[in-house]
Amino acid sequence: MTAIRVLLVDDHDLVRMGFRTILESEPGIEVVGEARDGAEAVLRAAELAPDVVCMDVQMPGMDGLEATRRIVADRSAREGRQARDAPGSAATGPGVLVLTTFDRDDYLFAALDAGASGFLLKNASPEKLVDAVQVVAAGDALLAPDVTRRVIERVTTEREAARPADERLDDLTERETEVLRLLARGRSNAEIAGELWLGEATVKTHVSKVLMKLGLRDRVHAVVFAYENGVAVPGDPA
Repeated sequence: MTAIRVLLVDDHDLVRMGFRTILESEPGIEVVGEARDGAEAVLRAAELAPDVVCMDVQMPGMDGLEATRRIVADRSAREGRQARDAPGSAATGPGVLVLTTFDRDDYLFAALDAGASGFLLKNASPEKLVDAVQVVAAGDALLAPDVTRRVIERVTTEREAARPADERLDDLTERETEVLRLLARGRSNAEIAGELWLGEATVKTHVSKVLMKLGLRDRVHAVVFAYENGVAVPGDPA
């Protein structure tokens, strides 16, 4: 099996060293490079083609949010060229996992807007870091549970102020709406398959169709969309 290639981005040498030690102790993960700031991260991501970039937020010069925007924009451009030149071929990485000590909503939502595939606090356990890298490498997206809670609180507060449900929901089949609701509850593809008595490949197809029909980047944005539009509500069974 091909190892997951990881680029570490942080302006503190000891932090990068700690992350490297944790990740390289896990079979199937290889740290292929490091960067000390956002500008170097953009260059190294293009040069090394990692599967996952573990990105700090506050760094001198270009910060991690701007670096994430540029890396995701470059990825999108490459995916567009790849889709044009070789229709049906696999998407190219990397996914960006934002890691920060700053438990602040403005960083969280800025990271999501920048196109990050995951957001994890640096005080998470080593096991959670490894899991997060594996999830992002698989093309999925991840928010820590406490972070998801804050997303839900914010979007439901905004919804109370707000607008009718998005018309794109009308394009979803009943099954796809069910899948979206379960995504919003944090279910994995395997868990959704078990609850709906479906094959995992079928669930993956449903998830892809949901994202495509709603014009969403990934599962994290699907969670936000579901709560914004009342498909899921706080207090739904977990």
